[in-house]
Amino acid sequence: MFAKPVPGLTTAAAEGDVVVLLIGMRINHFWAVHQWLPVMLSMVRMLRELARDRDRGLLGHVMLTASPRTYYVVQYWESKEKLYAYATSPDMFHHRAWAVINRQERQGKLRGHVGRWHETYIASEGSYESIYADMPPFGLAKVHGQVPVAARGRYAKDRFAHRSAGAAREAG
Repeated sequence: MFAKPVPGLTTAAAEGDVVVLLIGMRINHFWAVHQWLPVMLSMVRMLRELARDRDRGLLGHVMLTASPRTYYVVQYWESKEKLYAYATSPDMFHHRAWAVINRQERQGKLRGHVGRWHETYIASEGSYESIYADMPPFGLAKVHGQVPVAARGRYAKDRFAHRSAGAAREAG
């Protein structure tokens, strides 16, 4: 049931670019359950939809809370192209959910009861690093695998400098 920690120091085995989407909501008025609960349930529905079709590109996610009002999901994607394809695909739930929100906004029915946000980051190889101490696979390491920290460098500057074999060939 619970993941066992991997002893010692490890780092994520990610190669190439890493695409991270932070997406969430803030409950501005707790009493407006009819406004914020559908937003929360929509995110759960989208995650289930993506889990059923791994080819869509979601590698994994972590659900977090920043406060009793703010909830968000850290998502790891194969590529920005797959993320964009999911977001704009008319046959996926995200497209329908945003159509409803846009329609409500145009009709003046959104009253500020719930805030919505997202941030997307594409980190190119050599611009990210990670370290995990006595941790089960988490975050980048959960979606890309873990390797001993010595494989990428003991110090952050060494892990930032790591290049995959493909990237090294392209540079050479």
